Amino acid sequence: MATFVALDFELADRRLDSACAVALVRVEGGAIVERVARLIRPPRTRFTFTRLHGISFEQVEAAPTFAAVWPAISPLLTGADFIAAHNAAFDRSVLHACCVGSGLRPPDLRFLCTMRLAREKWGIHPTRLPDVCRHLGLPLRHHDALSDAEACARIILALH
Repeated sequence: MATFVALDFELADRRLDSACAVALVRVEGGAIVERVARLIRPPRTRFTFTRLHGISFEQVEAAPTFAAVWPAISPLLTGADFIAAHNAAFDRSVLHACCVGSGLRPPDLRFLCTMRLAREKWGIHPTRLPDVCRHLGLPLRHHDALSDAEACARIILALH
């Protein structure tokens, strides 16, 4: 079984550099071995998506920026074969925008999309994360970055 890291971001606003939460879940040998979640102070104070994830500017006002958070948690990617995310194009774009905006180099790892893989393997439509978790009987607190990342990890594990 591959070593991989499942990733999820929550955004403050519609711009891809506005991550206000990130979670990484590392899987080795078919088992979750590490989980990390961090709040992030985004570059702007306006929050558009608080109704989805429950995070407000007041909760992250004293949190570190992405430039401080990412170097502390990105070592979880060391030795990983890939990054998994639900709607991977979105999370890859957020990671890229946040890295570029912080003067950091984005990781050079391929992304696997659990949304696409679930469609192919189980024929699930729609294939939102709650739909896939319901199909697999996985617990989920949707739009909680750690819960979403762990669900992605468990989807990859269910595929094998």
